Amino acid sequence: MRPTRTLLDVVRGGFIGLVEIVPGVSGGTVALIIGLYETLIDSAGHLARGLLRLVADPIRGRGTARARHDLSAVQWGIVLPVVVGMAVAVITAARLLAPVIEDHPVEARAFFAGLILISIAVPARMVGERWRGREVALAVLAAVAAFLVTGIPPATIEDPPLWIVGLAAAVAICALVMPGLSGSFILLVLGLYAPTLDALNDRNLAYIAVFGLGAVIGLGGFVQVLRWLLREHRRITLAIMTGLMAGSLRALWPWQTDESALLAPSGSLTMPMTLFAIGAALVLTLLIAEALVHRRRAVIT
Repeated sequence: MRPTRTLLDVVRGGFIGLVEIVPGVSGGTVALIIGLYETLIDSAGHLARGLLRLVADPIRGRGTARARHDLSAVQWGIVLPVVVGMAVAVITAARLLAPVIEDHPVEARAFFAGLILISIAVPARMVGERWRGREVALAVLAAVAAFLVTGIPPATIEDPPLWIVGLAAAVAICALVMPGLSGSFILLVLGLYAPTLDALNDRNLAYIAVFGLGAVIGLGGFVQVLRWLLREHRRITLAIMTGLMAGSLRALWPWQTDESALLAPSGSLTMPMTLFAIGAALVLTLLIAEALVHRRRAVIT
């Protein structure tokens, strides 16, 4: 059973890594859909705190006991296969998926819009059956904010300094753990999407190393805040996530200019609508499968 589970986790990590390459699609959303979100958040929190204590505690004369406790709390059996799957998917998608998105932007956005539209049900369902007025209001505000942010025309930086690369990575990686926000889209807005893809394809080790360091620092800080929010203000946080996902659909409207201005549908609608339906059906299938698994576990226990 363990090898099968490990392979499944590699595949699930691959899905997360794959969508992180796509501007406007959130890896956090996929993590929610496939049931890895809270496991990854908790493990990332323990890992960040453990590494910090591993450096700071010996200097203060406290030894490494607290660091080892945090590091042992990381679910390595799940996290490592997921990270491997993500890494393989990101490297592969940088070569394969990016040209497809560039050559067929309407069809690609239509497919991903179908994925995200149905996946909004994930955090919405986690809030609970009855939404309070404050939760509805915050979700609407988050949707409006995401709609406006995703409408910002993308910038381009030809040869970014490494300190900017690290800073951008620290900001963009936060989107990995925040459903509805796309790390790739943040890089696109900051003008670093194309340079980052080029660095991956060209094996620019300096760029990749600085980007990775910035991502670790950003994730280590932000995940602590997010874990606290989910623990202390779970319903409100999930309501805001729902709004962010809804508003971010603007980035996936199939017909738009290079400056993110929305256009009316044009040309043949058959392929975009078909791909939209396929994307929606895939997520709906995942949600139904997840519900069946939970129901079966409930019967067994």
